[in-house]
Amino acid sequence: MFKLKPSYKDYIWGGHRLVEEYGKEYNGDILAESWELSCHPDGPSTIVNGEHAGETLSQYIEEAGKDVLGNHCRRFKDFPILIKFIDARDNLSIQVHPDNRYALKHEGQYGKTEMWYVVDAGKEAFLYYGFQKEISKEEFARRIEEDTLLEVLNAVAVHKGDVLFIESGTIHAIGKDILIAEIQQNSNVTYRVYDYGRVGKDGKKRDLHIEKALAVTNRVPIIRDNSSYPHVADCDYFTVDKLNLDGRFMKRMEGNVSDASFASILILDGEGTITSGGETLAYKKGESFFLPAGSGAYQVEGSCDALITTIRKKAAPVRIGIDISSADMRIGLVDIHQKLLADVVIPMEGVSEPGSQKKGVPKPETIIERIGRRTLELLEEQGIAMEQCVGAGIGVPGTVERKNGVVRYSNNIRWKQVPLAELMGAYLPLPIRVANDADCAALGEAVAGAGRECQDVIMLTLGTGVGGGIILDGEIYEGRGIGGSELGHMVIIENGEPCTCGRRGCLEAYASAAALRRDARRAVGRELTPEEIFKEAGRGDEKLKEVTDQYIRRLGIGIVNIVNIFRPQLVILGGRLSAQGEALLEPLRRIMREGCFGGGNGELPEITTASLGNKAGMIGAASLI
Repeated sequence: MFKLKPSYKDYIWGGHRLVEEYGKEYNGDILAESWELSCHPDGPSTIVNGEHAGETLSQYIEEAGKDVLGNHCRRFKDFPILIKFIDARDNLSIQVHPDNRYALKHEGQYGKTEMWYVVDAGKEAFLYYGFQKEISKEEFARRIEEDTLLEVLNAVAVHKGDVLFIESGTIHAIGKDILIAEIQQNSNVTYRVYDYGRVGKDGKKRDLHIEKALAVTNRVPIIRDNSSYPHVADCDYFTVDKLNLDGRFMKRMEGNVSDASFASILILDGEGTITSGGETLAYKKGESFFLPAGSGAYQVEGSCDALITTIRKKAAPVRIGIDISSADMRIGLVDIHQKLLADVVIPMEGVSEPGSQKKGVPKPETIIERIGRRTLELLEEQGIAMEQCVGAGIGVPGTVERKNGVVRYSNNIRWKQVPLAELMGAYLPLPIRVANDADCAALGEAVAGAGRECQDVIMLTLGTGVGGGIILDGEIYEGRGIGGSELGHMVIIENGEPCTCGRRGCLEAYASAAALRRDARRAVGRELTPEEIFKEAGRGDEKLKEVTDQYIRRLGIGIVNIVNIFRPQLVILGGRLSAQGEALLEPLRRIMREGCFGGGNGELPEITTASLGNKAGMIGAASLI
C-alpha cells in the first residue's frame, strides 16, 4: 500500500482551496489541479512511504511489473487512468476531448472519457454539459466565430455530491466556484473551443483548437442516466464506488484487492486509518492511496467520504450496430446499457469500385465488404474479441424482408434483392438481423433517447425523404409481410405533388427537405437550404413565411392521422428539419389539439425532437439483437 504525493498545475482559472483546505504543499499563487493518481509524463504522482519512497508511481510499476495493475489492465498499453482534484475559482474554457481513435492518430496518446464527482459547489454554481439541441457542424463553426456558442450549450446547476459522466466528444466546461474530484482516462488532450478572451502568463490569448474540436464533437444533447448503479460510475476504463464512514454507526469497511485490479482510494473528507498487508497508514482529507493488485484484505476505519476506483473486465456482451444510408455508413459498438463504446463513419463517396473511377453508389458487394472489414478493424482497435459480440444489426433504407435479411428494394442506394445478412456473414460470423433504417432510428430513440421512458413511440424522420418508425410495446411494428410502417407514403392530398415512390400526394412529397426547398424555389425563385428558409421566414419574408406555414400544416395533417390510428405515448421528430425545435413543435401541438379525435378532451401524446442524432440508427440496429 502506497500513499501518494500529487503533481500540481497552476492554470489561470485555479484558486487556493486545495492548499488552504486540503493541505496541499504548494508555494505558487494559484493551484488549479492536483494529480493524485498519475503515471502521465505531464505530471506523475510520487510514492511517499515504504521502500519505494521518492519513486514515481510509474517507476514503481516499471520495476515491479504490470502484474501490480491486475489482470483487467492487461488490455491497456499504458496505465489506464488519471485521478485529480480540480479547484475552479473561475470558469474553465469550453472544451472537448477526442476519442481513442482520433487521439491516437493525431496526438499519439489515448482519448479522454471522464467522470466528475462534485466535492463542493457554490449556491449558484453550474457547468456546461452538451448542447440544448442538435446543431449542424456549420452552425457549430459559425457560433464559435460569432461568440454565440454559449447560447446553445446546456447549463446544468450542480450541488455537492452530484456525479456527471463525460464521454469523449462531449462539449463541456466546469463553472466557477466548484471543487471536483475527476477520474479519467490517462490522457492530457484537450481541445479548447472558447475561452472568454482570456490571456495566459505570456500576455497572449490562449490557443484554441477549432478544427480539431469540429472534427470530434458530438453536436447533440446529452442524456444523463443512472445506468452505473450501484456504482458511482462504471465504464470500460474505470469503476468508481463511494465510501462513507460516519465514525459512529458505520466506522469500518473491509475490502479485498484481488489479482483482477489495483485499487485507488481518494479521501474527500475525514480522517482515520487504512490497513493492508500488515501495514497501517493514517489518512486525512485530500490524500490518495494506491493498493497494488493482489494486496488482499484491507480495512478503512474512521470517519470519511472517499472514492474507490478499480478497473473491471471489458464489458460484455457487445452488439454491433450498422446504419447504411446513401451518404455514409456508420458502425457502432453498443454495450448492455445501450451506450456506444465506439463508432466510425465511412463516407459513401469514399467507397469506390476496385479498379474503377466511376462515381455514384458502389455495388452492394463493395459496400458490404468495406463495412465488414472496417468493423473487424474497429473491434481490434477497441480490444474486443469476436467472442464478446452477440450479434450485428443492420439498418438499411428501403423494403426489407426481416426474416431472411434480404433487402427487397432500396431506391436510395439502388439495391434490389440483396441478401445482406448472408453477405455480411462472410465477415461477421454472428447472428445478423436487418431492418429498415427509419425503424432502427425509431427503436434507438425508444430504448436510449427521447422515448426511453415510453413503450409506444412513433418517429418521423424529416430529411431528404420522410421516414417513419412505429414502436409498440417496445418492439418494431411493421405489419404483416413487407413494406409496412412507411408513414412517409400515406397520401394526404389526392392527386397531389409527385412522390419519389412513383405515386402522388404522399406525406413525403410535402414534408421532406426536398419538398420544402421545392416550394421555396417556386415562391421566391431561388435555391435555399431548409435552414435558410426558416430563418428568412422568421425575419419577416412573407412569401417564405407562407411556405413554412404550409409545410407545418401538411406535416401536421400526417401527424394527426398517425395519432388517430395509433395513439402513441410520444411522437418524435428526427432528421435535418427537426433542428427547428419549438418553431416547429409548438404549431404542431396546436394542430394536434385541433385535429385529433377528441381534441383537447382526449389524451394526446407529447411531441418532441430526437436526442440521439446520428447515433440513433446504430443503437437501434444493435437493439435488433
